Amino acid sequence: MDIYNDLSRIIDPRIILNKTEEKIPFKNDASYISGSEPYLIVMPENVNDVSKVLKYCNDNNINVVPRSGGTSLTGSSVVYHDGIVIDMLKMNKIKNLSLEDRYVVAEPGVRLDDLNIYLSKYNFFYPPDPASSLAATVGGTLSTNAGGLRAVRYGTTKEWVLGLEIVLPDGSIIRTGEYTLKRSAGYDLTALFLGSEGTLGIITSAVLKIAPLPEKVSRIMAFFKTIDDVGIAVSRIKKSGITPLISEFLDRTSMEAVKNSVNLNIPENMNYMLILDIDSDLESIDRKSGDAIKIIKEITDKIEVTTDKKRMDEIYRARKGLYSSLLLNRENDRQIVVIGDVVFPASELPGALHEAENLIKKYNLKVPLFGHIGDGNLHANIITDADEKSLEKVHRFQIELADIAIKHNGSVSAEHGIGLEKNDLLYKEYRDRNNLKALELMREIKNTIDKNNIMNRGKIFYET
Repeated sequence: MDIYNDLSRIIDPRIILNKTEEKIPFKNDASYISGSEPYLIVMPENVNDVSKVLKYCNDNNINVVPRSGGTSLTGSSVVYHDGIVIDMLKMNKIKNLSLEDRYVVAEPGVRLDDLNIYLSKYNFFYPPDPASSLAATVGGTLSTNAGGLRAVRYGTTKEWVLGLEIVLPDGSIIRTGEYTLKRSAGYDLTALFLGSEGTLGIITSAVLKIAPLPEKVSRIMAFFKTIDDVGIAVSRIKKSGITPLISEFLDRTSMEAVKNSVNLNIPENMNYMLILDIDSDLESIDRKSGDAIKIIKEITDKIEVTTDKKRMDEIYRARKGLYSSLLLNRENDRQIVVIGDVVFPASELPGALHEAENLIKKYNLKVPLFGHIGDGNLHANIITDADEKSLEKVHRFQIELADIAIKHNGSVSAEHGIGLEKNDLLYKEYRDRNNLKALELMREIKNTIDKNNIMNRGKIFYET
């Protein structure tokens, strides 16, 4: 079988990458996991290109890996064993905008920051805000149900999707949802495809809800001795009726990693930082921000407050760039950073963090802790050597961290998806909760839609 020549007869050969030097970058994504070199890469320009390629691959039992920004942190967009990559970056049009009905229609290759630059001209924005938003795309974030810094206020991606256009594995095209906020007309197929990591089909267009930009924002950075103090502050602010735009925490190691890039003065004996964004109208911002500051000052007086856009952008970029900062703080270039992503009910995060810190000591690992404390999402990022023995230790640590998440009614994945990295942990979560029937049902759905199992093999579910 000559896949290149076959595809060249049904699509424009100029959108096919087939040279070795063109294929090598697609062996990796943002995770530490290396995949196989793909047979070739297709860069479709429209939905018909996608349909033709999927029909061909389905007829010939060829594995297909959908990809856009390549920012997956769990190996979702690398090739498992063999197959082709369909890179959606050329499908990057913003096709329609309705300010009255508050939606925008975008193709999967649109990068999130580009989308928000476009929407900001109209004083609107699209709230899902993963740290990788500079490179992350609409399609990739739909496929992982991405969250991000603003999830504490706005929720994850699934709350902001009205409808999808999807190419199924056999090449047929379906549309789910509508342009309306309300719809009760059969099964919610839109929700089925969100978070499916390209295992059921390829999203080629999305109707996304948008929101007005906050009128005024005040950013509060507070420093605490203990994670319990951080938890108390967050809990009291919530109980006061204030819902921040963002609610982030960093431990000492994370603060040290970003302090130079953000001109951060870390007070002595302070081990954790809380970053809160409080928004309101121009008349009320000082009062609302002041209410939050008053609560925090009952616990700590180490506080910085700013409404200066330049300073706020500086802090935001530093928080979003924390993964890159950790890479720069490795002992040597051979070390890697294994990204952690577990979630707990927000009220249980401080207690779970104590257990995580004890686990770090048990395994003698370097693990900066940070995350979205307002919604209970912990990122335990492990800086480690990449040899087999070190990675085995890391995996044992991840299994025990998953135990902590499950014990506290949380989950092994909050916003990064399962990919290749976590399919054993996903099985563990459902097994430990005596809920394997639900996982079996997911597999049955996969088998029904993707009868030949061509879509992103090895992701979410085990493959042999």
